[in-house]
Amino acid sequence: MIRIPAFATVAAILTLAACNQAEAPAASATTETAAATAATPGQPQAAPAFTLVDSDGVERSLADFRGKTVVLEWTNEGCPYVQKHYSAGAMQALQAEAVADGVVWLTIISSEPGAQGYVEGDAARAWKARNKAGSSHLLLDPTGEVGKRFGAVTTPDMRVIDTEGRILFTGGIDDRPTNKVEDLAGANNFVRAALTDIEAGRPVQTAYAKPYGCSIKYAGTDA
Repeated sequence: MIRIPAFATVAAILTLAACNQAEAPAASATTETAAATAATPGQPQAAPAFTLVDSDGVERSLADFRGKTVVLEWTNEGCPYVQKHYSAGAMQALQAEAVADGVVWLTIISSEPGAQGYVEGDAARAWKARNKAGSSHLLLDPTGEVGKRFGAVTTPDMRVIDTEGRILFTGGIDDRPTNKVEDLAGANNFVRAALTDIEAGRPVQTAYAKPYGCSIKYAGTDA
């Protein structure tokens, strides 16, 4: 178990350069980890255990939510791909929809201190209020250890974990890998589809989708 101490418009505001994003992140070691972690249809994998401090300073462990379906969402407020989903209210709507159905939604920030997207303390609490996030908890991962354990490489990057602690979906949130709000219309949202499959008691039809977005600002990386 990892224990970490406490310590709108998209395109018009930010450019891809400002995000320093990578459609295919350059860090090969992280990419390899993601490939190893990615769920394969019919072959669910056990989710790594972790404990992180949330925006209110409370420790939250994945084990606390055993018996519930859990969604992990990696985010970075400065990323145009994240803003695509938040500025339109699409991410918040999906969060609220899932939580209303009894799903635990954990939003994770793995940016290192001083890097784009990093928040702590009052700034972390303000993040939730400003973005009107509907997630259950905002978790802070400033060392990036949890993100790396899960092979998360971009923002957004998603995981869906079933009631038995198995990762049933890994990767990109939908099939429109752009930062344009207009591309949300008609997109196939893989997270919503996975949650629907799980609720219906059937195998998740799409267990992996290539992640897209800005590279996670892990400590010790140039991304």
